[in-house]
Amino acid sequence: MLPGQPAKLLRIHIGESDRYGGKPLYEAIVSKCREMKIAGATVFRGLEGYGETAEMHKHHLTRHDQPILISIVDTEDNLARLAPVVKEMMDTGLMAISDVRLVRVQKKAPAADEKGG
Repeated sequence: MLPGQPAKLLRIHIGESDRYGGKPLYEAIVSKCREMKIAGATVFRGLEGYGETAEMHKHHLTRHDQPILISIVDTEDNLARLAPVVKEMMDTGLMAISDVRLVRVQKKAPAADEKGG
């Protein structure tokens, strides 16, 4: 993906206790993204939240079900391939796809003589 190129953002909202294939769903989704050569995925754990059922998701002493947000940016074609695969992995949750414009920041590493070596 090139800087300034139109891209898509896929946000997946699930619960921390959601599972797939014996492991946390968020781990399974990130693994699937790597397998499908998706540009990148980041998992965020929320402090508190709720969805359409209005059931609160937050940290409890006896139960851990904080909200999880997985953020994935890639081309429209790649996310079109990924979305149905992820949908099959989910029992409940929400997927939201938005248009974004890619802005990549990558500073050059200092040359060896600039490092004092």
